[in-house]
Amino acid sequence: MKRKEFIKKSILASSAVILSPFVLNNNTYSKSYKPLKFKPEPTNWKDNQISLSWIGHSTVLIKFFDKWILTDPVLFERVGVYFFGGSIGPSRLTPPALHFYEFPKPDIILLSHAHMDHMDYPTLKYFSEKYPNQIDVITAYLTKDVIDELPWKSITVIDWDEEKFVQGIRFKANEVQHFGWRFPWEKDRSRGYLKDGRSFNAYLIDYKNRKILFGGDTAYTDKLNKLKNENIEIAIMPIGAYNPWKRNHCNPEEAMKMASDVGAKYFIPIHTKTFKQSNEPFNEAIEWMKRDHQKYNLTLGLTEIGETFSIT
Repeated sequence: MKRKEFIKKSILASSAVILSPFVLNNNTYSKSYKPLKFKPEPTNWKDNQISLSWIGHSTVLIKFFDKWILTDPVLFERVGVYFFGGSIGPSRLTPPALHFYEFPKPDIILLSHAHMDHMDYPTLKYFSEKYPNQIDVITAYLTKDVIDELPWKSITVIDWDEEKFVQGIRFKANEVQHFGWRFPWEKDRSRGYLKDGRSFNAYLIDYKNRKILFGGDTAYTDKLNKLKNENIEIAIMPIGAYNPWKRNHCNPEEAMKMASDVGAKYFIPIHTKTFKQSNEPFNEAIEWMKRDHQKYNLTLGLTEIGETFSIT
């Protein structure tokens, strides 16, 4: 499926009644997937370590010492327009590595931008209603309206080059090369609407003098180089959906170069092997990353959905 078709499927709310028997589904596990090779066990993660697992797409569960951070959570079977309790849009190719009930309560949910495969309303609704007024959310400029009605403890908006402390953790937003509209008719910063357009962030996460970069979604850019003096230890970077969408998505080589340029030691891949958004073969991005990472003096923290990476 090409990205135009992906977007088209994500906005056809007017066809919901006709399409709902075929594409409307809010059950993450109704589909028979091939089992994942790895499964995280977050109950075993320790408070004196940084531990993380790639749950699928851009969703990463991070235990940053004693704090639980969840990035861009997308856990249901389909992603797209929210309608009558489900989503109309493309279905997953691989299941999430954890069932909903296996997640610890997130202290913070970190959202990079308002695209439906990153800011998934059903997943966010689930967490906010299971833990009402208990989760802090961080999101990009002019995106909080998507989830403002849900019962969060707080929503913190961080714009490019701003930094804010939430639960003692420093979050700094950085511009990337992407676009921000949730629906095609909306204004976003990639179209020049810098004051009244939706934005898109990468984040520096700094806690107890240890630092992680969450790259969100981006094409190749030198804009992350503003962070190169931050002593970043772990870079979580998107590596998929680049063929032919290089204008908005980087390939593995470009992702690793950006991570290397900011001085990261460990590389964590995201944004591949979950939804069909482009033309590259299913496993191409991962194999490319595994083949070439040594050129960039990076250690791969993990290579598959469900694996866990920990450092003391």
